[in-house]
Amino acid sequence: MTNKDNGKKFAAGALLGALTGAVLGVLFAPKSGKDTRKIIKDKAKDYSDKGKELVEKGSESAKDAWEKMKNKGEEIKSDVEKEIEKRTDNK
Repeated sequence: MTNKDNGKKFAAGALLGALTGAVLGVLFAPKSGKDTRKIIKDKAKDYSDKGKELVEKGSESAKDAWEKMKNKGEEIKSDVEKEIEKRTDNK
């Protein structure tokens, strides 16, 4: 298991723990059912929005990493082709 996998599991666990804590805290607070449902709805929307932001940032990071790897691969391919051409011309 890689550190990246561990990080994802930790982030998912932390998000789930925060959400569970928020819901339990609201449920045990002395408020009316209507107020409690509104608070839960608002918190769920907040966490959903934060989750979407994290996914977007992760997606952007992955795209950036892919582009860097692709460019590096093209550089290496070009270098190898030049070296092969140089060595075959010397024969």
